[in-house]
Amino acid sequence: MARALLSNVIATSDWCANQLLPRISTSFLSRHRHTRFTVVKPAYFSYKRLSVFLAMDASKAAPAKQVSSVLDATAEEEYASLSKLLQEFTNISSIDKAWTFNSGNGNGTQAMFSISQPNLLANKRKKFMLSTVISKENENSVTFQWAPFPVEMTGASAVVPSPSGSKLLVVRNPENESPIQFELWSQSQLEKEFHVPQTVHGSVYADGWFEGISWNSDETLIAYVAEEPSPSKPTFSLGSTKGGSSDKDCNSWKGQGDWEEDWGETYAGKRQPSLFVININSGEVQAVKGIPKSLSVGQVVWAPLNEGLHQYLVFVGWSSETRKLGIKYCYNRPCALYAVRVSLYKSEANELELKESSFEDLPVVNLTESISSAFFPRFSPDGKFLVFLSAKSSVDSGAHSATDSLHRIDWPTNGNFSSLEKIVDVIPVVQCAEDDCFPGLYSSSILSNPWLSDGCTMLLSSIWGSSQVIISVNVSSGELLRITPAESNFSWSLLSLDGDNIIAVSSSPVDVPQVKYGYFVDKANKGTWSWLNVSSPISRCPEKVKSLLSSLQFSIMKIPVKGVSANLTKGAQKPFEAIFVSSSHKKDCSCDPLIAVLHGGPHSVSLSSYSKSLAFLSSVGYSLLIVNYRGSLGFGEEALQSLPGKVGSQDVNDVLTAIDHVIDMGLANPSKVTVVGGSHGGFLTTHLIGQAPDKFVAAAARNPVCNLALMVGTTDIPDWCYVESYGSKGKDSFTESPSVEDLTHFHSKSPISHISKVKTPTIFLLGAQDLRVPVSNGLQYARALREKGVETKVIVFPNDVHGIERPQSDFESFLNIGLWFKKYCK
Repeated sequence: MARALLSNVIATSDWCANQLLPRISTSFLSRHRHTRFTVVKPAYFSYKRLSVFLAMDASKAAPAKQVSSVLDATAEEEYASLSKLLQEFTNISSIDKAWTFNSGNGNGTQAMFSISQPNLLANKRKKFMLSTVISKENENSVTFQWAPFPVEMTGASAVVPSPSGSKLLVVRNPENESPIQFELWSQSQLEKEFHVPQTVHGSVYADGWFEGISWNSDETLIAYVAEEPSPSKPTFSLGSTKGGSSDKDCNSWKGQGDWEEDWGETYAGKRQPSLFVININSGEVQAVKGIPKSLSVGQVVWAPLNEGLHQYLVFVGWSSETRKLGIKYCYNRPCALYAVRVSLYKSEANELELKESSFEDLPVVNLTESISSAFFPRFSPDGKFLVFLSAKSSVDSGAHSATDSLHRIDWPTNGNFSSLEKIVDVIPVVQCAEDDCFPGLYSSSILSNPWLSDGCTMLLSSIWGSSQVIISVNVSSGELLRITPAESNFSWSLLSLDGDNIIAVSSSPVDVPQVKYGYFVDKANKGTWSWLNVSSPISRCPEKVKSLLSSLQFSIMKIPVKGVSANLTKGAQKPFEAIFVSSSHKKDCSCDPLIAVLHGGPHSVSLSSYSKSLAFLSSVGYSLLIVNYRGSLGFGEEALQSLPGKVGSQDVNDVLTAIDHVIDMGLANPSKVTVVGGSHGGFLTTHLIGQAPDKFVAAAARNPVCNLALMVGTTDIPDWCYVESYGSKGKDSFTESPSVEDLTHFHSKSPISHISKVKTPTIFLLGAQDLRVPVSNGLQYARALREKGVETKVIVFPNDVHGIERPQSDFESFLNIGLWFKKYCK
């Protein structure tokens, strides 16, 4: 059920796994019990902590005294070497964002890169900033002069430069009930710092979805989204009850009060994202009034200054009249663009200030009533029109993610919204594209300033088959061009614009991310771009990793659909794709063991981008078949909509077809095939070992959907169970009280209905805080396998959610997967 973080190929995690020694005694492994691992040296994890690998085994646990050391010095040395290698893969930094600023002296552009890196000891991702000066020496040369060291942004939740680049906002959300910190930096120092108590509002949203932090034009006001203050809780004391009392004594305690819905997975406790404005001169914070309580808000931007001293804030609103269904990765939640008026005045310093009661209690204006979804609003540079994305295909069909569309409305500069023109379709939904043509828009973000200097061309990253590309769109004419190389199978992400030039990052399954600089070859022909490699300290990796990656190759395969029927749409009959990663230096005719890698969703995609974990697996002796079965993003709406109602059959058959395809090509050994997947990929994994019990020698499932009849009553997205089981008609039949017929249907669609046939050894990795696919789903299936004697292991991570992304959990998870596959791929 994942779409965001599309560069990650399975659910939301960046997978890391290890291939371990064949000399480890299997009887020893089957007896050894699981404990939390400990980092004992910076170079590698101690072999003495091998008990990390095993938690629940189908065989009986041996007494501790029988677990003697059977590992010789050679085995320990080799394991330590592999552990050290795994950490070298893990420690490679990721490029998250970039910003550019005019230097003001004509000596090029200054840029700032946000990078992150897992820290296993701290069990967090560390965030850094690295600065550079960009000098374009001539048409074919650009120089990046990097700062000697990055600067760690400890505790920073959000970093937002002002439009001019003269100020930098840093927001720090506390981990307790302390105030939220707003820091304002100039180029040389901290200028101001404001502490906003949690009685005013809770944490500022920095999640990439509700998140919205926007400077106004003269950089005196900042609008942002934060959690509404928590309602007061009753205080109980011996003898009386005081509602909301703050009195503290040893004879009283705080109660819980009324339970309120939150926004589900990764938003536990997040009830009401609300809109606020802070004056950076005074530190005064005002809550924006007039917004109905039923709306949760996000993605706020300041509209261009209107005639007079009225300005508008435009934001996205999600309605929740009855229940808040999970919103993470779920684009099928109806939403609209709204405008609310702000009253301003000019101060003595001729700066725009908020009036004391600047937010009049006037109804907010719905700007997009005629369309079921609107988000990521962006104003054109001249302020004449407002552009936004829409997931109306997702909302209207019920699929959690689908093909996007891009739209435009003319902005009424006089503030008269009664004269609003109709919504113009800039990029409509593509149902079925011709071969090698634009398959439709699939974009998970838009730059805050995506515009070229002509004022009407915007740049976007979008999925195109199994790759991500950069496209340009003229929002006036609708002209769309792919501007990254058509012959490249790499994936590209847009980071920032340097005037009419582009800063991007490009990677592949066997190439670490590389900064790229794009420019027009001929400005009269905007479809012709040239790309320069940028030498960057961010993309440096250890020589060992570089050597291993250089021995790998990848290709994107087109897999013909088997058993095409007449009732399939044209788009559903087209071949789907799989990314095949293998060694490029095989000395004999033998094949490496094969891992079929299955993404979640199901309406997500595995991209041809770099994944540390999959690169590690490839480099230690596995071929990878990363399958984008029909229903994945990037292949047109008809192919995507062919899957709902057919989960557990069409997607399962596509995976089996892809595996048979590489076996028939002589690229895989049929006796050494394994499978791994998370979320819906885990649904497919557990379906496959039941429907094709002789196909796989081992399996691994992360937070898998195993029993829809159980999941529907415990997940934050019960509507998903209806839509994927029944098809689009399930959207209208969804109810919180499923019938006996519904539960029977859900069971028949589930992997657990095939459990009597399963004999594949399977490892389960589960997050105890998962609200999307609660831990009970995987545990029930694992216990059922254990009951029938199938070798089974389970590791539960007590503090992880659906993605199992915490660095230590991710590391431990994939060490276990590596061990499991090695054991059965002899």
